[in-house]
Amino acid sequence: MANDATPPLNEIVNGALEFTIPIAHKMGVKATEVRPGYAATKVPIEGNGNHFGVMYAGVLFTVAEILGGALAVASFDGALYYPLVKDLHIYFRKPAATDVTAVAELSEAEIARIAEEAELKGKSDFTLKATVTDANGVVVAETEGIYQLRAHRK
Repeated sequence: MANDATPPLNEIVNGALEFTIPIAHKMGVKATEVRPGYAATKVPIEGNGNHFGVMYAGVLFTVAEILGGALAVASFDGALYYPLVKDLHIYFRKPAATDVTAVAELSEAEIARIAEEAELKGKSDFTLKATVTDANGVVVAETEGIYQLRAHRK
């Protein structure tokens, strides 16, 4: 009997990351958990430090921004739609001297609204807030982004 089990969504995201966003892959960004309405990513401090020994700001931005794509993979039909980021604001709260984890969520109602609007209009904007914490659970950054789910052109 053939094994036709689909790999976990985080493995799908991680496999695609190397080819779709090579710089994030080089940073060591990994999706640790991905399911409809929820995504978590992680990045190591090793190799991602700055001139004063904490995580470089661009790495913090990247580990949070990747969540929009991971959530889209888990929550929407990739054969019909793709995500893009239209705007993203980051709020640095504390320096990060350890690996960090970023988390974002979308409610079932918001996923349904986005899917319905994208089907009707070919695109739908949505707001995604993420929290980035260090290995001790301290919030080191927060983001708020405007993403768009867009239909593939036929």
